Amino acid sequence: MKTILKWRITIVALAYICGTFIRKHSYSASALSLSTAEPTRRKFLQVISDVDDTLKSSGGIKAAGVPLGGIDTQYERGDFYPGVFEFMFQLSMFPLKEGDLPAKVAVLTARAEEFKAALELKDSSKLAIAFKKTGENGGIRNWGLGPVLYGSVAEWVIQDRKGLRKFTNFERLLEQDCSGNVMEYAYVGDTGELDQEAGETMLREYPQIVKAVFLHVVSEEAYPQVPPPKLINGRPLVFFRTYVGAASKAAQLGMITLEGLQKVIDSAENDLKSVSKDDSKWIELQVDLADAARTLSSF
Repeated sequence: MKTILKWRITIVALAYICGTFIRKHSYSASALSLSTAEPTRRKFLQVISDVDDTLKSSGGIKAAGVPLGGIDTQYERGDFYPGVFEFMFQLSMFPLKEGDLPAKVAVLTARAEEFKAALELKDSSKLAIAFKKTGENGGIRNWGLGPVLYGSVAEWVIQDRKGLRKFTNFERLLEQDCSGNVMEYAYVGDTGELDQEAGETMLREYPQIVKAVFLHVVSEEAYPQVPPPKLINGRPLVFFRTYVGAASKAAQLGMITLEGLQKVIDSAENDLKSVSKDDSKWIELQVDLADAARTLSSF
């Protein structure tokens, strides 16, 4: 009898945890009410993203020799990467049926919880507004930032702990879907702050729900080499230099439509319209545009 009572308490506690997490982060009803009568239905894909050097550039700024968020020096601090919001929107939209709403983007960041008053990603931030505008342009209202899981001062002091913290925050995120039957995930990070360690651990530990990891190659040097993709537990880990390159790889993996790829191309080109074609930003984009053209013509 005591054993049965303990199991009942455990089940109630898990249900409470899942329900609390879902209510707190306001997921759409369609994304969290998968009927058991539809066992063959595709899951919803939630994009999980880092912030600095993934969504926007850190500028490579350092304090006492320690990077303040990342190492990218190609873009100015705070600049959004061309096509980034459209890429994440297209990833979120592709598995949906008509009438379904996409899951909002979850954020795993090394930004310290203790500095949240200054670093918090609010709905009024330029980042949140850019996400929301992208959704609205695609016909979806209120799409954008979902749960944000922060790091701590400890990871700022001991940099090697950042990857582990992001992975443990990912495991916290999984509480939104305790059944494991509703959500699948794609992680988008960068090569500057141990996102690769976090992403590879996700693929090793949760290959059944993490469909792919995309890593933005950033560097303090011009024209860094982009490593080849690799498989971990049968799941792809993809490196890219521009979000057109990321979208092209996603299309090849069957994770976005060709129409979605074209929209990422259009968005990236529009974001760079005021930049000289001689700039490294355009030169690198042209390389990925050529790859995207081959992808578009081969399907």
